[in-house]
Amino acid sequence: MTKAQPEPVVHPTTRSCPFDPHDGLRELREERPLAPMRCDGGRRGWLVTSHALVREVLADPRFGSSYELLKFPITVADPEQPAPAGLFSVLDPPEHTWYRRKLSAGFGPRRMRAMTPLIERIVDDRLTAMRRAGGPADLVTAFAEPVTHQVIGELLGIRIADEEAFRRSTEKMFTLAGDGDRMGEGWAELSAVLAEFVHEKRERPGDDLLSVLNADDELSVEEITTMAVILVTAAQDATTSVFALGSYALLANPDQLDALRDTPPLIDSAVEELLRYLTINQFGSTRVALADFEFHGESLRYGDLLTLSLAAANRDPAQFPDPDRLDITRAASGHVAFGHGVHHCLGAQLARIVLRTGFAGLLRELPGLRLAVPAAEVQMRDDSLNYSVRSLPVDWD
Repeated sequence: MTKAQPEPVVHPTTRSCPFDPHDGLRELREERPLAPMRCDGGRRGWLVTSHALVREVLADPRFGSSYELLKFPITVADPEQPAPAGLFSVLDPPEHTWYRRKLSAGFGPRRMRAMTPLIERIVDDRLTAMRRAGGPADLVTAFAEPVTHQVIGELLGIRIADEEAFRRSTEKMFTLAGDGDRMGEGWAELSAVLAEFVHEKRERPGDDLLSVLNADDELSVEEITTMAVILVTAAQDATTSVFALGSYALLANPDQLDALRDTPPLIDSAVEELLRYLTINQFGSTRVALADFEFHGESLRYGDLLTLSLAAANRDPAQFPDPDRLDITRAASGHVAFGHGVHHCLGAQLARIVLRTGFAGLLRELPGLRLAVPAAEVQMRDDSLNYSVRSLPVDWD
């Protein structure tokens, strides 16, 4: 008798708590951490929810990031369009390794040491401006966005005149609302702006990452522009989202906020715990099976799509005891908020420096920092690939 196959699941999209992963992921992880999943167009898919399996898939070369085979569980772009040259995030080794090596100097230990005092100055300047203006203020637009925007600008050596238009273009790229045309518009707008900077750096190079890339004869303008778009959007949206949502989580958990304020050296573990606890990537990483093979009792086929829930993995009690509790003293190493394996986030260390410096500055320079509205009135941004708050009204003494 043929074994009955379970009905494919649909990735959940609702949350009972603003800080928790989507409803139903916990039960899936407990009952079937590798579950058949329904995808657009009848595509065979799987939803992976345990920490161990997520890390295993991300490290296994039998699973790839091939653009030609990938398609998100929620359609956000036209799958018929070819990948832009230089889109290393959807390439496998050796092509991915080749592009990543080109960027490595911009994110190495030496460069990060040089960036740290600059980031500290950027944070201090924004906090000074906030104090002068007085509260209440929106922590997103008054602090998180401009800090991350300026940091990536310093790294690349660019100055954006119309920051609001730049932010709107980034939002288009990550939206889950509408069809893929909106995402394409955002990509085209950002590419056009950044291509101008790439051309300028060819004429007037400086001490920045775009100039370093331009000096490489093996890279074209299109490739450098695409790499810049990836870096800018990661900083402008992802780091901003973590900082904004992390601030909300701390303000909504005053015991954790007080512990961090009273013990500043906890900032390192606090940042790692917030990354684990919140995991802003709503639908995780996507991989595709590159062959037919057996995997943990399931028969995978070439082209099967695997959606790896990083949020569910980071709440796995098998890896993190009492995972649904925010605990800034926790040793949260091993979380997968930045991914794992060859595609581990290139800018992870830069993001950590920005987050550590930003959170420490807020608690040091804005005494009595608190929400300016009831916690239940904070509006969540759940229509984007990166989950966060739309705004975060705060006040201070």
